[in-house]
Amino acid sequence: MAALIAAGSVFFPGLFLLSKKSLKHTMGWSEGDAAIVSTRLVSSVQAIMASSAGCVIASSCRDVIQDRHWLTDTYILFATPYFAYDIYAMFLCDRHKLQVKDHVEEEGGGIRSTRAAVVGYLRRELLMVLHHIFMVAFCFPASLLWREGKGDYFQGLLFLAELSTPSVCLGKVLIQYRKQHTLLHKVNGGLMLLTFFGCRVLLFPYLYYAYSRYASIPLYSVPLVTPWQCNLGAALLWPLQVYWFALICRGALRLFITGRSKSPQTTLKDESCLKQNNSCACHQEEGQTRRH
Repeated sequence: MAALIAAGSVFFPGLFLLSKKSLKHTMGWSEGDAAIVSTRLVSSVQAIMASSAGCVIASSCRDVIQDRHWLTDTYILFATPYFAYDIYAMFLCDRHKLQVKDHVEEEGGGIRSTRAAVVGYLRRELLMVLHHIFMVAFCFPASLLWREGKGDYFQGLLFLAELSTPSVCLGKVLIQYRKQHTLLHKVNGGLMLLTFFGCRVLLFPYLYYAYSRYASIPLYSVPLVTPWQCNLGAALLWPLQVYWFALICRGALRLFITGRSKSPQTTLKDESCLKQNNSCACHQEEGQTRRH
């Protein structure tokens, strides 16, 4: 148990440092750019590992309550340190973004203090920080201890929620480098909407539906017979997923509207330039004719 937690505590920060150093050395990136991309990379790696584990676990359990798989507790122990690491990694990304902003807007001014940076980070990323703290303080003991070895199938489905994370991370990197109008960003955005909706928004209703089928009871009565820890976790995590999905949809809609509104303007500009070029060519031809 302690060995797996220690392994996770070394693996995720170690992968972050290795990635950041490699990007700075091979790509010549700045500290901030390398840190931000490395954070997204580590999150994507963790998501792929969690999704793979969830797929193996869920497909191996025939009895959704009694069947067990060794990978369930193993990955819970290994991945729990990731959430503590990610809180600090997100703070580093936030601080680097603010430093760039300070240099651009207030060149010559001092960088804000660490205390102010922490307060600003918590204000901007409060929901994400609380989500990560909840995962460690509540979901870890609930998944490892309180369920008493039952429900590995449901735990595997919860791991599959990370399936949307790689597309979310790629989208943030593309926006960081102002590639939000490329085909890759549009395809990735569609994939992000599908995976986030299917693996996060629909996840918790499906968990209750799957148990209602197993226990042969009406869906509305499932919360009355499930442990309070399950109901509390779903009540706190599901609205958060719906809220984040609404933000993703709003961002996608804004990008779509912006793209459509810019297209006619771009066309008019191109036509105007073409007319100006034709006009200049005509004037040049008239001048040459007069000279002759």
